[in-house]
Amino acid sequence: MSTPLLEIDNLQVDFRLPTGTVSAVRGVSFSIHEGETMALVGESGSGKSVTSTALMRLLPEMTHISGSARLGEQELLKISPRQMRRVRGDEMSMIFQEPMTSLNPLHRIGRQIAEVLERHRGMTGQKAQQRVLELLRQVGIPEPERRVRSYPHELSGGQRQRVMIAIALACEPKLLIADEPTTALDVTVQAQILALLKDLQQRYGMAILFITHDLTLVRHFAERVCVMRHGEIVESGDTATVFERPQHDYTRMLLDAEPSGTKAAVDTQAPMLLEASDIRVRFPIRKRLFGRSEYFEAVRGITLNIRRGQTVGIVGESGSGKSTLGRALLRLLESQGSITFDNTDITHLDKSAMRPLRSRMQVVFQDPFGSLSPRQTVGEIISEGLRVHYPELGRREREARIIEALQEVSLDPAMRRRYPHEFSGGQRQRIAIARALVLKPRFLLLDEPTSALDRSVQMTVIRLLREIQRRHDLTYLFISHDLAVVRALSDTVLVMKEGQVVEHGTSETIFTRPRETYTKTLLKAAFMSSEHAA
Repeated sequence: MSTPLLEIDNLQVDFRLPTGTVSAVRGVSFSIHEGETMALVGESGSGKSVTSTALMRLLPEMTHISGSARLGEQELLKISPRQMRRVRGDEMSMIFQEPMTSLNPLHRIGRQIAEVLERHRGMTGQKAQQRVLELLRQVGIPEPERRVRSYPHELSGGQRQRVMIAIALACEPKLLIADEPTTALDVTVQAQILALLKDLQQRYGMAILFITHDLTLVRHFAERVCVMRHGEIVESGDTATVFERPQHDYTRMLLDAEPSGTKAAVDTQAPMLLEASDIRVRFPIRKRLFGRSEYFEAVRGITLNIRRGQTVGIVGESGSGKSTLGRALLRLLESQGSITFDNTDITHLDKSAMRPLRSRMQVVFQDPFGSLSPRQTVGEIISEGLRVHYPELGRREREARIIEALQEVSLDPAMRRRYPHEFSGGQRQRIAIARALVLKPRFLLLDEPTSALDRSVQMTVIRLLREIQRRHDLTYLFISHDLAVVRALSDTVLVMKEGQVVEHGTSETIFTRPRETYTKTLLKAAFMSSEHAA
């Protein structure tokens, strides 16, 4: 067996806080060989990202790191900061999870790639510019001569991630650390990014440390896998063996956490709760003083009927119009067409006329941390809707409703005096659901409510949504790009592309007998067929 490129031995990472020492990584050991892909998997808080940032020496000063991390002949934990700066980007590089926060919003992408070449290769001027264009072509950025002058906000999520890969590979490193590089991306873009990384790995012969909580990706992308929990590696081995014959209970739990089951079909005689006809939403993109303004049509003539107790799933890539359609149906966006909710024509109702109906139609957003006020306690957040819609309720009645809502989502009512930052991601999403349920709605718009959660947490939220729907005869409009979750929750599915519905049918039909090429492409990418994993 050849000498490993990277060898980690008994890595320990402790955070020294005013309240005491927290051990984030405990005695971790593993190795990676040249050209190999090894996956580090586990739930949020397991220590995966702390391990990678420790290797890159990017942790804060109050951190104590011990053990050994050798890259070739270099002991990464003992070389000087100046030597480490040379190693970073030159011999090892990292792709971070969220490119929008990693890229400088004030600099054009060409300048950000060129900065790496200047620092590590001494390239300037025309030579650097040529290399930047070459890198952009390699990572599949269209029209690189034009895009080189773009700012990060002018690119799509997939394009920004490709720019991050270009920066990471600028100096052809021996080791690439990819920390959740596809988490926020659509399934088709996700498959493209993984295929790109495989292609570049073969071209450069580099090793990849792939960090993720998505075991579906690991199954098709990595040769070996290490499973982390509470800062320790609980199981490791070649990917096929670990997936087929897992030894540890935690590994089995992760593998069993894939969304499963199907929703029982709704009675075809159930009354219609929402009827929408020829819905169109457009946004101005250029206004002119004289002549016609230019518009972008985000939703193009969609007709949709939802029966009471039904769950309609809407799937499609980013920019397909999913969320825009959902907001239009709830009259949160101006639209054309007609909308009837609970036997009331709401097409032309103004804000004051819509307010009495708002308690019956609620929204659970994608990011609970962003949608919950950090300055309010959980109790204050949940009670806000009660104060608006039921001002006649006394303090004790409001408190009773808050306690009931928290119990509905299996949270301890004593938690109502705490703030959102004191909760995990799954708990915050339960709080967001409780905020909607406290008003006893009939209709819930669920806009990517599980996309930011680990698979095991997703399963608990899915079970919770199923139980709440059964208990209260709720109707859901479920928007997501995660097709496994949509399949588990929905009895009817709409597939959207470029503002239009390209396919519509029962969940069973869409997932087992899709007609449209676009739907087939989404399904192949979502469930990682061998074609996309190659």
